[in-house]
Amino acid sequence: MGCCTGRCTLIFICTFQLVLALERQVFDFLGYQWAPILANFFHIIVVILGLFGTIQYRPRYIVVYTIWTALWVAWNVFIICFYLDVGDLSKDSDLLTFNISAHHSWWREHGPGCTRREIPPGGVGGVGGMDTHSYVSVAGCLLEYEYIEVLHSGCQILVSLLGFVYACYVASAITEEEDSCLRK
Repeated sequence: MGCCTGRCTLIFICTFQLVLALERQVFDFLGYQWAPILANFFHIIVVILGLFGTIQYRPRYIVVYTIWTALWVAWNVFIICFYLDVGDLSKDSDLLTFNISAHHSWWREHGPGCTRREIPPGGVGGVGGMDTHSYVSVAGCLLEYEYIEVLHSGCQILVSLLGFVYACYVASAITEEEDSCLRK
């Protein structure tokens, strides 16, 4: 077999998906985005399962990976709609944090070129009550945080669609190979 077989390509795609998912997981943890953290966790598990199935010639694992990639594309379309305020979705809601914290995307305050300024809770003088939360104002961002999140999800969709196509091909090829071995 050559090096550029569908199986080798799927192994590369799964490995690349793992790197992308781990990167996304880190930034979701930094922003306390609990729904994406859970989704990324399941994604990492299923991609590892797909990688294992590809390496070990297990078509059932590859089929599970294929089904998950379709769900993963749907999740990322939801994330894109969420950050672009499509329909009743609003990026300012606490939907992704399960309404247990007031955190938002980490990129909101730490995007490329953003200048972050904290205003003390008591106003300019800093004299206030027991509240320790300060207001954060962000200005000068080269790219707004919602577009960074949309780009992340767009990359996830593209890689997942590639993974879906190659997983269908590899699962089919492995199944045909097993069937031809049984007939001999």
